[in-house]
Amino acid sequence: MTAVNPVVAGLACRCPNCGEGALFAGYLRVRPTCEACGFDLQAAESGDGPVVFIVLIVGALVCFGALLVEVAYRPPIWIHLLLWLPLATILSLVLLRPFKGVMIALQFHHRASEARRDQ
Repeated sequence: MTAVNPVVAGLACRCPNCGEGALFAGYLRVRPTCEACGFDLQAAESGDGPVVFIVLIVGALVCFGALLVEVAYRPPIWIHLLLWLPLATILSLVLLRPFKGVMIALQFHHRASEARRDQ
């Protein structure tokens, strides 16, 4: 069996062991075991890692975009609020699940102490 690429498996929200079964049982709740290979996923804990990356990425995009729009067009503040708050919220929610999947897959791939395959 070839090794599963942790980034690809994480972005697809698939099992870090086989790359086939679903990783999540809900929006962010990790399944107890993989439905395809039976791999124990209970030790998976990504903590705040995905959130940190999302805050940095989305924050940079939204701040740069808001500054660019302000310098170029000088819209009223309500336009900024109407544009950038929903965009930041939607981007954060869309990116959270795949980033959490990547963090969990990398945790299993590198055999982090919380997610060892040998336990």
